[in-house]
Amino acid sequence: MNKVLVLYDSASGNTAAMAKLVAEGAMEVAGIDVRLRSLDEASAEDVLWCDGLALGSPTNMGLLSWKMKRFWDETMGPHWMKVDGKIGCAFSSSGGWGGGAELACQSLLTVLMNFGFLVFGVTDYAGKLTTLHYGAVTARAPRSDDDQAACRILGRRLAEWVAVFCGGRREEHPLVKPTERMPPG
Repeated sequence: MNKVLVLYDSASGNTAAMAKLVAEGAMEVAGIDVRLRSLDEASAEDVLWCDGLALGSPTNMGLLSWKMKRFWDETMGPHWMKVDGKIGCAFSSSGGWGGGAELACQSLLTVLMNFGFLVFGVTDYAGKLTTLHYGAVTARAPRSDDDQAACRILGRRLAEWVAVFCGGRREEHPLVKPTERMPPG
């Protein structure tokens, strides 16, 4: 069985709500064990345990939260090179549109890349105007159907990549497995 960790920091509860939806999406793929952890309860062992990691943070001035940065600096720093080759993605909630959530996702992906994670974007649309190329983003809580779908799609895609690359299950590849994919426009 392959393993997915959804690790998040949440100040207001909005990113925590996203994390639950990301975990739900990951659970849609058979043979994936999913662990949901807030940063306050997480340890390095959680990250070492997983094959794939969805990393979520509130948007703080267009970047990841200081608590998330500290976790990677202090908690994961001693485990440098022990997570190389795992698969990762990002999600973030901001106070409003234009608050920098996509930049926060990019800062999360940059941290993961520095630890050797293989990161990805998602081309699928979650709604007519909702994409998640850099990760799932919301303004405040994920209340709309499109925001919720984006979180679930991100989790499902992470689990699919983990199944393909870590579990050798080619049939889970998103271009092989028939799923409902919405084209742009």
